Amino acid sequence: MKILITGCNGQLGNEMQLLAPENPQHEFLFTDVEELDITDHDAVEAFVQDHAIDGIVNCAAYTAVDKAEENETLCNLLNNLAPGYLAEAIERRKGWMVQVSTDYVFDGTNHTPYTELEPTCPNSVYGRTKLAGEQQVVAKCSRALIVRTAWLYSTFGNNFVKTMLRLGRERQELGVIFDQIGTPTYARDLAKAIMVAVNKGIVPGIYHFSDEGVTSWYDFTKAIHRLAGITTCHVRPLHTSEYPTPAKRPHYSVLDKSKIKQTYGLDIPHWEESLSECISRI
Repeated sequence: MKILITGCNGQLGNEMQLLAPENPQHEFLFTDVEELDITDHDAVEAFVQDHAIDGIVNCAAYTAVDKAEENETLCNLLNNLAPGYLAEAIERRKGWMVQVSTDYVFDGTNHTPYTELEPTCPNSVYGRTKLAGEQQVVAKCSRALIVRTAWLYSTFGNNFVKTMLRLGRERQELGVIFDQIGTPTYARDLAKAIMVAVNKGIVPGIYHFSDEGVTSWYDFTKAIHRLAGITTCHVRPLHTSEYPTPAKRPHYSVLDKSKIKQTYGLDIPHWEESLSECISRI
């Protein structure tokens, strides 16, 4: 198959690039904004037709959650309209599409893991635009797989793990929120799961994927420092109210992964196991 991977310079896109040589049965075309502006409807249409694309994995997104509150137009363009353009174009070729979404489509008021059947209720611009993007893709591509993930990190780009490593080495004390609960997800694990879906065959629908286990940002930070051998920084637990941000975060965003595990036979690693692997590569 000829597979288009958009957003190839981001965390997930970079991990997909690393997996490509292990999947020589496919021809991958990796693009970022320089090669293909996915917010340009005509450019997307031309690219998909001219290159005879069979499937698309859309790793591109506007992910600056707080900045999104002031940049709703750009955020909507990248997270909502652009996925719709990709879905339209690949549907004309009777192809498939994987759209990556987020735990932010929920408001975080649950106390048990969110299944794919739970009603969505985003409470940020980022969450609203990502949900709208899901709906665009499902409406416009009959072979669409939506995969919602959470707390993504990797060896690439800027992310929470890298920030906590840097601050842990720079500071003697650090305050981190303890009352937001979720699951860190190594982008490499998500990339591998997507590749399994591509190779076994796209089963359309919405799926949840994160690593196994549950933690808070505070406990996540403590694990990052422990695994990196950082002992000189005292990490203090903070309430969300002590660290106000422009965008409201879900207090509880643990995702139930039963559906994707059953559909694709995935064996998902525990978040701390994957964190250890990532830190060893940084």
